[in-house]
Amino acid sequence: MATTDEDVASIEHPLLEPDFLERRLYQLKLAGTAANHHTLVCLPTGLGKTTVSLLVTARRLEEVGGKSLMLAPTKPLVQQHADFYREALKIPDEEIVVFTGDVSPDDRAELWTEATVVMATPQVIENDLVGSRISLADVSHVTFDECHRATGDYAYNYIAERYHADARDPLVTGMSASPGGDEEAILEVCENLGIAEVEVMTEEDADVDEFTHETEVEWERIDLPEEVLEIRDTLNEVITGRLEKLKELGVAKSTQPDQSQKDLNRMRAELQQLINNDQSEGFEGMSVHAEVMKLRQAVTLVETQSVEALRRYFERQRNQARSSGASKASQRMVSDPRVREAMRKAENFDELHPKYRKARMLLAETLGLEGGERVIVFTESRDTAEALTDFLSESFEAKRFVGQGDREGSDGMTQKQQQEVLDEFRAGEFEVLVSTSVAEEGLDVPEVDLVLFYEPVPTAIRSIQRKGRTGRQSEGRVVVLMAEDTRDEAYFWISRRREKEMESELRDLKGMADELEDELDDSQQSLADFEGEADSECGVKVDGNGGNADAVGDCSTGSEGVADQPGLQEFGDTEADTDEDGEVETHEPHAEGDTIGIVADQREMDANIARDLSRREEIEISLETLAVGDYVLSDRVVVERKSVADFVDSLVGGDRSVFEQVGAMARHYSRPIVVVEGEGLYEQRDIHPNAVRGALSSLAVDFGASVLRTESEADTTELLAVIAGREQATADREVSVHGEKGTKTLSEQQEYVVASIAEIGPVTARSLLEEFGTVEEVMIATEDELQDADGVGQVTAERIREVIGSDYTG
Repeated sequence: MATTDEDVASIEHPLLEPDFLERRLYQLKLAGTAANHHTLVCLPTGLGKTTVSLLVTARRLEEVGGKSLMLAPTKPLVQQHADFYREALKIPDEEIVVFTGDVSPDDRAELWTEATVVMATPQVIENDLVGSRISLADVSHVTFDECHRATGDYAYNYIAERYHADARDPLVTGMSASPGGDEEAILEVCENLGIAEVEVMTEEDADVDEFTHETEVEWERIDLPEEVLEIRDTLNEVITGRLEKLKELGVAKSTQPDQSQKDLNRMRAELQQLINNDQSEGFEGMSVHAEVMKLRQAVTLVETQSVEALRRYFERQRNQARSSGASKASQRMVSDPRVREAMRKAENFDELHPKYRKARMLLAETLGLEGGERVIVFTESRDTAEALTDFLSESFEAKRFVGQGDREGSDGMTQKQQQEVLDEFRAGEFEVLVSTSVAEEGLDVPEVDLVLFYEPVPTAIRSIQRKGRTGRQSEGRVVVLMAEDTRDEAYFWISRRREKEMESELRDLKGMADELEDELDDSQQSLADFEGEADSECGVKVDGNGGNADAVGDCSTGSEGVADQPGLQEFGDTEADTDEDGEVETHEPHAEGDTIGIVADQREMDANIARDLSRREEIEISLETLAVGDYVLSDRVVVERKSVADFVDSLVGGDRSVFEQVGAMARHYSRPIVVVEGEGLYEQRDIHPNAVRGALSSLAVDFGASVLRTESEADTTELLAVIAGREQATADREVSVHGEKGTKTLSEQQEYVVASIAEIGPVTARSLLEEFGTVEEVMIATEDELQDADGVGQVTAERIREVIGSDYTG
């Protein structure tokens, strides 16, 4: 917070609290550009990127009105931004709202209408946009914090696309301390967010220099004891043996245990190709490859973390190997005599790991001898964070700070717990924060006297963000522990190289900002030109908003003669029914502009289908947790979508889930549809094609479901749009989500019990019940009597009697 000292000027604005923000020239310069253009703001960590966004938000709310949206990748970061904005803005606290997954969709929809500033995680906003719960029309400013994430399918990309399309007066600000490793990566981020201007400040700028302090990185080399090296070497021997098998299959070029991740990825791709070609060696090799990955993780833990972390990992692997459905890789690994020997050595190791000893010594120097107040210890492993916190708590006041959810065999922290720990750390209630990567990105962790990396970080972005936790107001130390002759050492060199590249890129980025802006201008201009071009083939003019301005002439679809087949186009636009006299009657579609509704299951957001459908003006998506099916297209049509892999997996091992799902659909909807998506249906797993054909037949004949095949997500998207259009725009039907899944009827329960006997299935079960009348009679029937039922031969009868009549062995 700025002071009111006469030597320190503050920023004045009608929407800002007086004397709250210190006047920093570089922040005002950045905000000046960002208030007038879609801008990428690059500023070193700790120098007030959030303040720049705040200044732009205040100006836009005053001049344009509407509301502001700020997106951040984690819940703690979202909450931190909300707290800062509530302190800084002259806006009632209740109008600055937080949207995370902890707030129900209905509450979010209500809060959105009343809010002036919304702080949110991107996945929540993406879901609300797809589900038509909110509109970006009156949002006058969107900030994408940690915007380097805007690559691939990350939610930022979809939100930016919708924002530019839907908002009346859009303005985008992207913020990052480390936007990417090269010009191409930075351009990708800018293009995905619709950014046209790039503003960069480095610590070398005079305006910035007075607010920064030099932070030197110290590397502490650690010698591992002989017992730890023996465990590692034993595990490496097993890895070498497994790589020899992969070499025999022709996918491994070397049997050295320190294979690069790039080589391991290449092996996996080659094994996948063998599987795609239906070669059994591919399945065998993939299992061995999985074991290699598990063993490498064990080696990484014992080399770079601690023996305690390795013990916890081994315990999880043992539990997995004992569980039902355990992979062969897990079972093979824990049963290998050499791995068992490594486990015993790990259990018997009772010395203090040298990294623990060094960490304690460094903390004692900083907090004791040097009179420091706060230290952050970063580690990659949640197991290590937990064990290290326990160890350091013996000498210091220490608390852990980890992400939400349970993983790595360790309990996570709720958002409330995370916030409480940070508040206590800021208030000086404890000295040492032991954190995993959750504190790396932008969290306002207070200035500390020492940042200790328990292991090197090979990713430049994360390394820079971590170092940004110190040296803001005074000089601080950054120390990295590195175990010699281990992967730590490899990561050390990778980290050094990448960090130098990043520093160079930031300097270069500053120098080439004008060139980048020219390239961005060109790409956006070419896009605008493309949108306004006339399609010479079809004679369709596209207006500036992406709609059809007018259509002239005939359009070639690439299929000769289609125009001469009168039935095809009409089939796409109308539904034909036959009346009592046998005449064909067609329903006129709704008037142009009517909305087609589709209800999608929220769990389907893992795919892009709902997102892609929501981009269409004529379609409105609702997201719900559906009791049956994945998509509801009308009051009678429900769709269950299965990839070919999922579909075949549901047939292996006696899993009847697909039949139960379709049975539930058929009870609630008169037109259940199963979409099987992808290619290679008969090449999946080691299962006979006739078994797949039998399952498809059963869905159609026994359950009355239509089974449709699609090639890809895009194909499924088009299919759903066409079906929904025909149901609603053509047949004049409404979308209706029917009742709960409900319990099975008595008949269905009886069929289920009998069908489970020797996995005979629903058709044979119904035949047996029709023959004998009750489940009890089926159970006591003799082998000869069982064969009286349709579809039950001698082999099936023998199998049924074997299951019913054999002694239980446990």
